[in-house]
Amino acid sequence: MPTGDDASTLIDAFLDGLWLEQGASDNTLAAYRRDLVAWGKRLEGEGERLLAPGPRTLSAWIDERRGAGYQLRSNARMLSSLRRFYRWALAEGMIEADPLAEVRLPRVRPALPNTLEEAEVERLLEAPDLATDLGVRDRAMLEVLYGAGLRVSELVGLTTDALNLRQGVVRVRGKGDKDRLVPLGEEAVAWLERYLRTARGALMADVTRPALFPGRGDRAMTRQTFWHRIKVHALTAGIDRPLSPHTLRHAFATHLLNHGANLRVVQLLLGHSDLSTTQIYTHVAQVRLEALHADHHPRG
Repeated sequence: MPTGDDASTLIDAFLDGLWLEQGASDNTLAAYRRDLVAWGKRLEGEGERLLAPGPRTLSAWIDERRGAGYQLRSNARMLSSLRRFYRWALAEGMIEADPLAEVRLPRVRPALPNTLEEAEVERLLEAPDLATDLGVRDRAMLEVLYGAGLRVSELVGLTTDALNLRQGVVRVRGKGDKDRLVPLGEEAVAWLERYLRTARGALMADVTRPALFPGRGDRAMTRQTFWHRIKVHALTAGIDRPLSPHTLRHAFATHLLNHGANLRVVQLLLGHSDLSTTQIYTHVAQVRLEALHADHHPRG
């Protein structure tokens, strides 16, 4: 364990401990290093040491970062890195008191995922050209994506034996190779039946291949291809807001909550192992309610 106050040596020792004790990833370690190196250089410029920062240096540096355009979230992450470093130094007996003990981390509202209003979803679902086999396939894919809240990787990986249209469910293999049964809803079932009856055979040279939604060569469609299809249909639907590959999954969860679904149920449908991951959608729903109040309430 280092005994001096050489910033580089201290940072290396802290990161080594983080890796040994918690198995921190390379990306996590690199983020901590960036924050600590930047902080060390700021202290050096003030003639201060890493283990003995001046009481006003941190607040001055945060003000400078704000002026340089750093967002609240970036400053909060940086402060979290410094706090962890000084708690480590305190536990190792390198300092007698945590210089950041009285510093409060700024409250950062969770980043809200991109989603769509229900009317926008309807326009997107109706965008494919149903006079073509590709259009019927795309409509079925969009209906399943929105009706079941799947990840794009789960959607394109579906096989024909994963469907039970009589019971209206699909077996999905999610993260960690965990399977879950997800209800499809009447609309998705109806479009799947039409697609299987009329379009899939026309799109495949060998219909015995397992891919439910084929791309080239009867193989499962790639995520990139389907994402391209979504962007094409969004353009047709007149949707010009930024979209992500998970936009319809986000819409699925948000709209369920808007209509009174239980958070635990949404967690199970999405295949989240941790409820905290699902809770982001409560914030989305709350933002929507606040906007409705502001737009329509006489005191809004």
